[in-house]
Order: sequence, then structure tokens, then C-alpha cells
Amino acid sequence: MLNESDIKKVKAQGFLRNRGTENFSGRVITENGVLTAAEVRTICEAAQLYGNGNVSFTSRLTVEVPGIPFEKIPEFQAYIAKAGLVTGGTGPKVRPVVACKGTTCVFGLYDTQALAKEIHDRFYVGYHDVTLPHKFKIACGGCPNNCVKPDLNDLGIIGQRPPKFDEAACRSCKKCIVAEKCPMKAITRENGGMPVIHPDICNNCGRCADKCPFHAFGEGEVRYRVYVGGRWGKKVHIGEPLSRLFTKDELLDIVENPFCSLSAKELPASAFPTHWDASA
Repeated sequence: MLNESDIKKVKAQGFLRNRGTENFSGRVITENGVLTAAEVRTICEAAQLYGNGNVSFTSRLTVEVPGIPFEKIPEFQAYIAKAGLVTGGTGPKVRPVVACKGTTCVFGLYDTQALAKEIHDRFYVGYHDVTLPHKFKIACGGCPNNCVKPDLNDLGIIGQRPPKFDEAACRSCKKCIVAEKCPMKAITRENGGMPVIHPDICNNCGRCADKCPFHAFGEGEVRYRVYVGGRWGKKVHIGEPLSRLFTKDELLDIVENPFCSLSAKELPASAFPTHWDASA
């Protein structure tokens, strides 16, 4: 019969008890959901040997193998270690980083999986032994379509491409293709003149780039909007955006300390969930 200390010990290693049984689901860590064919093969073999033969995925892109008996947990860990895989992703720590498919998606503004891997290596791996006041979730979104919902994570990153408008190249066409193509309707023409970009409406999706036949709208530089303090669950809170966009060179330091360029006073109090200390 399992006792609470046994259950707590293996939970810290990424094994969660299956309801109504004495078996466990082992969480296998991925780098934002990316696995090689060899790694997938090893997980499937381990599921057959030590679990109930099924494999599932969590909402944070880790792999779960259910039905592992308590006494088989060390054997399961040793088997997947042959492919360089480990278990984890539980407890009050930095959780595995998630990313949308911006790497290959036609709307992606940057390589989301590459960025998520950098964050994974620096913070999930680098901070693995650091116990936090609460679990800390990070998500990387490739564009304002928000598929992976970065603003509902403790820290979220959304790719941005601010419009780059060249007035000298604009012909003030009677029919502006760029204004018609803008999904936010953030570009208008007043009295038949040049297009006007409304920054309060524009979400920097980059869809205007290269739509103009006279190249008046080009590809602006990719920037990153950072949200802090989001959460989901019983009490949902949409994260608050930091006050400016960041370059790639700035981004990892911002992830490590979201307020290194801003004082807490520059953000609304709602940017700090109950498990954050704004004065720290």
C-alpha cells in the first residue's frame, strides 16, 4: 500500500498517480513539443514495457505515459534515459516552455521553437533545482493570432512586426491594396491621400509587408511584446503587456527579470498575481 511520502516523492520527479489505482503517469519532458523519431520510438517502447501501452500529451506539450506501477518507475526512467529523455514538469518550478508552430506557420514572425529551446535551456534546465513560490509558466507565440495564448501564462512572448511605411514610394493609389488587406482595419486613407496607420488599432501582425505593388510597405524588424502576470484556472487573468517592444538581444534578460527595464510602479497592480511579490 502506497503512503503519502511515496506519492509525494515520485510526483516531484514527474509522476502523477492515476485516479483510483496505484499506477502513475510519467511525464516525459520535451523541448516545446519537439521530439525526434528515435525519441518517439523509445517512449512508445517504454509505454509497452512499463505502462498500459498508451501515450498522451499534456497541455504544455510534455508526453505522458500512464499506467506505470510504482515499483517500475526507476526502470521506466532508465529506459527513456537511453534516448536522453527525462521526466519532470511538476511542482513549484519553472515549467516546460510551450511554443506555437510559428517556426513553420505562414503567419509566424519568428522561429518560435528555436526561441523556446533557448528559454528551455536557460530557465527550465538552468533553474531546475530552484524552488519557487508557485509554478511558473512561459509561452512563446509567433504572431498576434495568439494560438498558444501567451498572455494567459505567467510570462508570455508574442512576435511583432511594426509597419514600415515609405512615404516616398507611395503613389496614393485610388484603391489601396494594403488598406484592404489589413485584418485589423488599422490603415485608412483620408481624402484620397496617403495611407494612415492607426497605432491604437494596429497589432503589428506584419500582414501589410510586401502587399503594396510599389513597395511602400516593407518588412519591418521583428520585435517582441512581453506579457506578465497571466494565469488560467479557477480565476483567469489576462497578463499585462510591458510598456514597449523588445529586440531579440534584450529578450532573454527580460524573461529572467521582466522588470529589469521597468519599475514596478510603471505597471498596474493587476500585473502581479497573488504569487508574485512586486517589491522583490
